[in-house]
This record gives sequence, C-alpha cells and structure tokens, in this order.
Amino acid sequence: LRYDARRSSVGPPSMAHTRSPALLLNLLLAAGSGANVLSGALPTLRGGVYGDEAPVIETVASRQVTVVPTQPFRGQKPGTSGLRKKTAVFMQSGYLENFVQSLFDSLPPDELPGATLVVSGDGRYYNSAAIQIICRMAAARGVARMWVGRDGLLSTPAASCVIRERAGGVACGGVLLTASHNPGGPEHDFGIKYNVRNGGPALESLTDAVYKRTLEISEYSICAGLPDVDLSRQRRYLFCEAEGAAPFFEIQVIDPAEDYVKLMASLFDLEAIRALLSRPDMSFIFDGMHGVAGPYAHAIFGDILGVPSEALINCDPSEDFGGGHPDPNLTYAAALARRMGLSGPTTDEPPVLGAAADGDADRNMIVGRRFFVTPSDSVAVIAANADALPWLARAGGLKALARSMPTSGALDRVAAELGLPLFETPTGWKYFGNLMDSHLLGGANLSPLLCGEESFGTGSSHIREKDGLWAVLCWLSILAHHNAGTPHGQLIGVSQLVAQHWRRFGRNFYTRYDYEGVDSAAAADLVDRLRAMGQSFSDAGFGPSNPQPLLDGFSLATIDEFAYNDPIDGSIARKQGVRLLFADGSRIIVRLSGTGSEGATVRIYIERYQPPGSDDALLADATTALAPLVSLALKVTMVRELTGRDQPTVIT
Repeated sequence: LRYDARRSSVGPPSMAHTRSPALLLNLLLAAGSGANVLSGALPTLRGGVYGDEAPVIETVASRQVTVVPTQPFRGQKPGTSGLRKKTAVFMQSGYLENFVQSLFDSLPPDELPGATLVVSGDGRYYNSAAIQIICRMAAARGVARMWVGRDGLLSTPAASCVIRERAGGVACGGVLLTASHNPGGPEHDFGIKYNVRNGGPALESLTDAVYKRTLEISEYSICAGLPDVDLSRQRRYLFCEAEGAAPFFEIQVIDPAEDYVKLMASLFDLEAIRALLSRPDMSFIFDGMHGVAGPYAHAIFGDILGVPSEALINCDPSEDFGGGHPDPNLTYAAALARRMGLSGPTTDEPPVLGAAADGDADRNMIVGRRFFVTPSDSVAVIAANADALPWLARAGGLKALARSMPTSGALDRVAAELGLPLFETPTGWKYFGNLMDSHLLGGANLSPLLCGEESFGTGSSHIREKDGLWAVLCWLSILAHHNAGTPHGQLIGVSQLVAQHWRRFGRNFYTRYDYEGVDSAAAADLVDRLRAMGQSFSDAGFGPSNPQPLLDGFSLATIDEFAYNDPIDGSIARKQGVRLLFADGSRIIVRLSGTGSEGATVRIYIERYQPPGSDDALLADATTALAPLVSLALKVTMVRELTGRDQPTVIT
C-alpha cells in the first residue's frame, strides 16, 4: 500500500478527518514566516528490523525538518512521576512540543539518532493526538523507528516491558502519556514522563535537566510533513522521500499486550492459577476502572485463565475513565467495594478475591471477601510467600526487599525474619530501579528484588515499574499454592492468609488521610510549621533517649525530615517528608504529594504496631485501634485549621 503525503492536504483516506487540532496549529506555525525548514540525511535504524508480520504501508512524505520559534512556559517541572497538568494546558499551542523538545535536548546527543523509541499512553483524552505530534518530533530528531501500542495504548508496566524485552531490548527509552490515577477528559488531567533504556522512570538528574531546558527553550523541531497514521490497526508505516527509496522513518503499531503477556507467562504457573479459578468454591472479580488495564485483563484473566467476561468489570478503556476517578482505593473503586461486601450487606455472597488497577495499570488494590488488604500488608504477604512464585524460586529466591518511607514497617519484619536487606527509599519508583540495577552500576546484585509503596504500588525486578496485574497474579499464585491440597468447600481465602501473616509477624495498623487540591501556600505552611516543631523539639533536649510525653500515653522520640542517600549512585534526595517517630514504634508522617495537576495534596500517614500474641488485638478493627493516634495526628499537624478542611478527601 502506498500513499503520497505530498500530494494531499487531508492525509491517507482512512485518516482524512484528523483528530489532532494541535497538529493543525503546528502546520500553520510551520507555514508562517517565523518557521525555518531544514533537510538532510537522517541516520539509519540501529538494532535491526523486528520480525513482525504486520502489513507494511509505504508512504511518500517529506523529511524536511521545520524549526518553530517558541517561548518558555512556566511550571514545566516534572514531579514524582513526570509532568502533570490539566489537559487544556497541554493542548495549548507549543506546550507539549516545548516539553518534548526539552526532553530530547537533555538526552545524550547520540541517544536518539537511528534509535527505536516507544510512545504510548493510558488512553486518556488527547492521548492519540499527542502521539502523532511526538512521532513527528522524534522523526525530526533522527529517531528511526517508533513503537506505538494499538489505539495508542500501553500500560505503564507494559511499556517498561516493551522497552526491555521487545526485539531483545533495542529501544532507547519511551515517552509515556499518562497522569496515572488522576481523572481524565477535557476538564481533567494529562501527563507525560520519560522512561530510560532500563525501562524505568528517569532519575532526577535527567528531569532536572529537562526542567532547566524548559526555562530557556526558544525553538522546537518537527517533521511537519509526516501525516497522521491510523493507530487502530497493527501496521508498519514506512516513510520514504520517493517511491522505492529507503525509508527514513517508521512507525510500527504493535499489539499492546503481546510482550507483557509473554513475560507474565514466563513468571507464573498459569496452569496452577487456572486450576484454582476452576474450583467451584473459588471466585474472582477484577475492576479495570475504564483504564488501560482492560485489554491486559481480557488477555490474561479472560483468554488464558478462563475468567468469565462478567467478572471483568469496567474493562473497556475510556478517554475519561467512564467519568470516574481511576484510583484503586475504597473511595473511587466503589463498585468493586460494594461487590466485595466492604460497604454494606450484599445480596449475593462476595467473591473470594477482588482486585482493581488504576488508569495506567501500575497500581493495584487487593480485597478479600468483606476484607480490605492494605498495600503495605499486600507487599509484605507477597514477600513472605515468595516460595509460591515460580520465577523467584528459579532465580534462587529473593535477594532484597525495599519500600518507600511512608509505607508501613510490615515489610521490615519479613525482611528481618528472612535475613534479607531492607531498603527504605523516598516515594518514587525510580529509586527502586537503581537498587534493581545495582550490579550493573558496580554494586551488589540485589535482584530478584521485591518492593512496594503504600500508594497501591507493588512490583519487582521483572520490569522497572510498579505493576498492577503482576501483583494480582501474585495473589492468585499464593492462593493457588495454599489451596493445592485443600478439599472443596474449605478454601483458604484472603482474610485467612492475612490473619496467618499477622500471627507470624505482627500487624502494622495503618491509615492514610489525603487532603487533595489544598492551597499550595497553606500546604507549605503546614510542613514548615512541623519543621519548626522539630527544631524546638531538639532545642529542648528531647530525643530517642529522652522522649517527650504527649497525649494518650504517646511519647515522641524523634521529629525529622527524611533524606535519602542513594547507596548505588550517591545522589541525595532531601525533604522527602516530615516524620514523627514515637517510642513504641508508632509513626505519623506528613508529606506533600507530587502527583497532582494543580494545588497540593497533603498526605498524613498514621501507623501503630501490634506484636503477635493476642488474636483479639491483632484482629481488632483498624479504625478503632488507630483512633487515639489519628486524633493526636490531627492536633499536632493542625491540618484542619491550616487547610480549612474538616475532612480528608480520601481515607485509605
């Protein structure tokens, strides 16, 4: 199939009506007197041609590079997981282009010419249009081949997998279009981040360089003559300057699930899981929250494991996530919570296991029948049952565990009993990636490594991102392992597994209060006040050996601000959250989140440890057990007074 883009103003027949208003603006800019048009030889593809059987569409198109004058936009500083803003902000003329050009300018000069680059997203509004723009800019930078998931979709863990695994891992990195668990649509959020060659998020050294470049950018480059491509079909689009000439650029639309499904099949005993799911006393439900997890759930849970389609709810991706908030917690995954009996009586008996994933499928929520599993407990249970995960056994077992600082200490207790090193990092998956690649950077080999964040993120060194469906498969594997010999009707469920875990390791009662969209100045004042309290605490002579008595019998041993000295590359991350540590091991942590698109999110984490011994104490209601410490946290932080919020937006 051939098409000459230079002879038509509307693009190929299937794409005559472009869905890219930003593209039209760029073409108008390129045609104006302020644009410079360049041309020249582009590098040839590095890494060879991947043996894909997809049909080839050869298009004759201009390779001219248009240089468009621009001015910096304020506030393009990436947060914990990339740049997130309102969709309307990204759709401003030049806004996306400025950031992408700043990213390309900040990479090593030889990184992109002739390279393969991944670009896809979670399917939120503006995803497809942004992909077309980024492909044109990549062509202008000398990239030889783009891999794009069909319909523009790749989950964040699948994108990491494609970067690492496809064609032997030839991709130099990937541009991921996602605002993760934030809502999508014209009135809501959009996001962009870059994952490097190892498949993990860029470190701060790169994101800081990108931000610096955004402050001084004066032009961006784009191959404006490249037409839109149809992302709905698996095709190889080859662009040539003349019919029969060698292609100077390729866009390959790939199956978004292919590489990821292959990886999961190599990690888990899917036959054992299928046998578990076929038991008459076993039932399972998965909520895709109208995010990108849907195609992967259908491919793995449905096609391979035989889960009926009616048990895969909200698994059709939507540009606005069905009008919902794709954050897998008890507040926003309300439909799943109701089905699982967590928000009142149910007509039917709830399933044994329920799970949900967020917008880009890197986060997960695990629930049992009338039982919620905290993310901190989830990663601890997986670690304690690592022998139920075949790929870990084949790799010689776990070598290390890691958690983000706000995550509860449940994982620490598993590490201590198993004799494994435990790393406490700032929030952000990039810090785990450094640990996973320690042996490549001159350090010890810490892989296989299992890690988790209290913000519903769980993963391991199989990729370099947290992985929602992987976590669900871990729980299915653990249930299969523990029920291999149990008679029908006596199936060991989620609550029984977790109770067994608590009896062995003790229980870390845990909750998180989120105050979303808080005035940024008020949020900063709250944290500054706690810093001042820490200074006064030290000046008064209090400390671990002389704790300060407080209300309800609590004694404050330390107030500090968490900083992390990366043991792998020596980088230092400061101001990662204020910690109030008590003599009995309880903790109150206050941290400002970097995942919102406007305002600030104040997170307050509250934790109390109950050692094993008494079932009544271990199995107590979490709200009741934490009530005194929650009351103290609200008084000490003065969050109500300083933010004007009587109640948190979300309680986990």
